Amino acid sequence: MNNVSFPGLGLEFELRRYAFTVFNLEIYWYGIIIAFAFLLAVLLAVRSCKKYDLVPDNILDLVLFAAPTAIVFARLFYVAFSWDQYKYDPLDIIRIRDGGLAIYGGVIGALLVAWLYAKKKKIAFLHLVDFGIPYLVLGQGIGRWGNFVNQEAFGVVTELPWRMNGTIINDYILSSMPAADLSKLGVHPTFLYESLWDIAIFLFLANYRKKKKVEGEVLFLYLMLYGIGRAFIEGLRTDSLYLGSFRVSQLLSVVLLLIGLLIFIYRRVKSKAAEDAEPVALGQSRYGSLLMKMKEEEAAESEAEAGTEEIEAEAEDGVDETEAEADDAVKTETKKEI
Repeated sequence: MNNVSFPGLGLEFELRRYAFTVFNLEIYWYGIIIAFAFLLAVLLAVRSCKKYDLVPDNILDLVLFAAPTAIVFARLFYVAFSWDQYKYDPLDIIRIRDGGLAIYGGVIGALLVAWLYAKKKKIAFLHLVDFGIPYLVLGQGIGRWGNFVNQEAFGVVTELPWRMNGTIINDYILSSMPAADLSKLGVHPTFLYESLWDIAIFLFLANYRKKKKVEGEVLFLYLMLYGIGRAFIEGLRTDSLYLGSFRVSQLLSVVLLLIGLLIFIYRRVKSKAAEDAEPVALGQSRYGSLLMKMKEEEAAESEAEAGTEEIEAEAEDGVDETEAEADDAVKTETKKEI
């Protein structure tokens, strides 16, 4: 049993890593929380997919392929940057019950499967991903609470009112600061920072998705928003994966942020240019409407002139007929007199 507390907020919890046992096998809270996040995301996706012209069966099929692939990629990503921990006992690679999953690896795996599935089913990839991304980030936000139960993924030492303490956390603090006053010191609850940030992203993207202008905007906004938050939060964490002297997740966050921003702007500009070009041809923009109005006025003037000429022609024909009738009458009278 581990103790976790937020002294500045007056909150204290007693936690254990496993929820219950089945045939002497401990079922960890971490796995239960991840499973709950996954099932909730799938349920919400299936309930709303028809509004976006997607079939529930396709969503379920995609999830069945994407979920295990995401877990494998998340594990491999973590192992790749923690190889010293596994090189002497490679069997530890498949033991994921104790944690060791990297979210970026999972996202890469899920997107790869989504691309392959969309290609096979002839579904627009960006449309499919734009629909699913909000549920992905919601799952991330809920899943972070597994880190809370495990007392992992926490931040550096702080005196802030919302600092977090705990059995494992206090051991960490005392290992580097033996004389630390634990009544005044704790660590940044970075799991909570990311959880709240992810849920905020979910709410924003779920609403933005309804009014997006270009396919792919939700995906690229996710890369930007998650990248911003993760880059900041990763700088506070004490368990980061490193590539040389760089934090892997922080570096990747910055790269994805820039990629997302550049592609978002490019597609917006391209879409705007296409919109400006199309209305002129259809006569729907300000300039196109002006041209159409001028053409309509010219056509009306032409019709009016044609009508006037027709009336004048008819009048002239009437005069000619009257004169002809008068001449005939005169000739008739002349003949009678003779």
